[in-house]
Amino acid sequence: MSRLFFETDAAEPCPIEFGGPSDVLVYFVSLAFATRYGSQHPLSQLSLLLRGERKINMTPLTTFADRNVEVEADRVELERVWQGAAPLAETLRAVTAALASDDARFAELTAGHPGLRDRLDDLLRMAEWAAERGARVRLSFEL
Repeated sequence: MSRLFFETDAAEPCPIEFGGPSDVLVYFVSLAFATRYGSQHPLSQLSLLLRGERKINMTPLTTFADRNVEVEADRVELERVWQGAAPLAETLRAVTAALASDDARFAELTAGHPGLRDRLDDLLRMAEWAAERGARVRLSFEL
């Protein structure tokens, strides 16, 4: 099963964990990234709706890397994806607010992905925790 990892450079480890499997987040961030390549998957369409109509900056959520380092370029990429926690928290606040709205399109596009909203809420709490400490964060995945 795929897994998303949240890391921080805060002085202490983040006490917040995902409340369930994070594979749905791997799918969402990957398909949000894939919109630039024309993906028509419902989660890609969700990302386009969030970015287009809601004007949400999705870049912090689509800044991630594969944890499996096979060559030096993988190591460089894994280091490159460190980012400020505050912009990620801001993106996640906007995304979770949109998904909680009464816009039926969000419910339709997420219907096949149970747990997405809950895992986004978990990730938001993690990012807010790190932002309160002025920390950087890194999103990475394992397939």
